[in-house]
Amino acid sequence: LRHWLTSRKPAFDGKAPELDPPKGVLLLGVQGCGKSLAARAAAGIFGVPLLRLDFAALYSKWHGESEKNLRESLEAAEALSPCVLWIDEIEKGLASGGGDDGGVSRRVLGYLLTWMEERKTKVFIVATANAVNELPAELLRKGRFDEIFFVDLPRPEVRAAIFAMHLKKRKIAAESFDLNALAAASDGFSGA
Repeated sequence: LRHWLTSRKPAFDGKAPELDPPKGVLLLGVQGCGKSLAARAAAGIFGVPLLRLDFAALYSKWHGESEKNLRESLEAAEALSPCVLWIDEIEKGLASGGGDDGGVSRRVLGYLLTWMEERKTKVFIVATANAVNELPAELLRKGRFDEIFFVDLPRPEVRAAIFAMHLKKRKIAAESFDLNALAAASDGFSGA
């Protein structure tokens, strides 16, 4: 993911005007494995502000308010472009099941998809999801996102590095521990 973002930075920041700027990525995977951290890293790599869109805060009991809230949020992102728009746990706001909300989630999805397709500003989307099976098929269609990345549980060497990082943060000598044994004992655990 880091390599992918770094290689597209010139297209995003305008240093390669012959290339289309990247639209965004969808990060799928296990909870606690760094999807949110990756969204922050994307903003850092591009050198732009990070905005977080919280779907839970968008929804309102009043007719038309949810759609209006989304429209205003996306307009704010466009006004702040270039930026990275992080849509955390997108499946919670656009879940394809249900249908008992009077069509609000379908209208919100429709507006979001239209905006994703038609926006002209440099708003790079990083959407994160824990449950891909809950995402509407329209969102996963080719072209909505430039790329879809799966963020898996960390490998043993990464778990050892996570232990070392936390020990250093607490000013404890990592040499006092067998990091490989800790990494082996934490098989199946996330970074969190």
